[in-house]
Amino acid sequence: MNQVNWKKIMRPVPFLLPFLIAYLLFTIYPIFKGMQMSFYNWTLIEQQEFVGLDQYTALFTDPNFWEAFRNTALFVLLSTPSMVILALGLALLANVNTKLKTLFRSAYFVPSILSVSVISFVAIFMAQPYTGVINNTIQLFGIDAEPFWLAEPSLAWVLIIGVTLWWTVGFNMILFLTALQDIPDDLYEAAEVDGATRMDMFWSITLPQLVPIGKVILLLQVLASFKVFAQILLITGGGPGTTTRPIIQYIYEMGFERYDLGYAAAMSYVLFMLLLVLSIIQLRFGGRGGRMI
Repeated sequence: MNQVNWKKIMRPVPFLLPFLIAYLLFTIYPIFKGMQMSFYNWTLIEQQEFVGLDQYTALFTDPNFWEAFRNTALFVLLSTPSMVILALGLALLANVNTKLKTLFRSAYFVPSILSVSVISFVAIFMAQPYTGVINNTIQLFGIDAEPFWLAEPSLAWVLIIGVTLWWTVGFNMILFLTALQDIPDDLYEAAEVDGATRMDMFWSITLPQLVPIGKVILLLQVLASFKVFAQILLITGGGPGTTTRPIIQYIYEMGFERYDLGYAAAMSYVLFMLLLVLSIIQLRFGGRGGRMI
């Protein structure tokens, strides 16, 4: 019977220990601490009395919570399909074998490396009612209008979603582009010999081969859209009024402006459970045998 070489097994432990300590301290501990906070009336200064599930039951009668949840759900429903379709279209364009393909790929991806403060400032600058680029461009097409993009809820949503698409589509495009380049050329050559057109090859070869990565992108995008916060806070502040305030912003306001950390923690765990359920559904039904890909 072979003896266990503990010296060899323990050799990498000193190298892994710093990461493990940091992970436990800054990830695992806050998770359980936040769960504890959700059962107490908790301020920035001290822990107060135990309230059990009162923080969670209060959510069902809080109109501000449901309004923020509806705003978040609206953003998810509008941005997620647009993001996936646009990313796929840009990946197909970036995959065309031309001399400018490197320029196209860089131009599509560069916005995703910008900080949220930069893209928010650009959005506000472009959406100015009289001097903004958007309104000036509209007038070039003969449309005599000066829409106030940040004053109308519907226009504010259009601006937020448009900026988010421009800012984040590059990452999803890269994922689609990588999957496109992994498709064997033999499949296209065989289809061309059989007389298939480019459209036939797209529907019969390209699109089925992109389904696995498409499921991954869809899941990641739904999770990211539910966590939308920074660009809305910086562009509209959740306004006009509270018509664009997402649930993360409401949690932030309750925790760090009204100092009700217990209630904010309860909302955070409700959101966590919702995202967990959505992830399980996607993993369960997104692929054969419960696998995503």
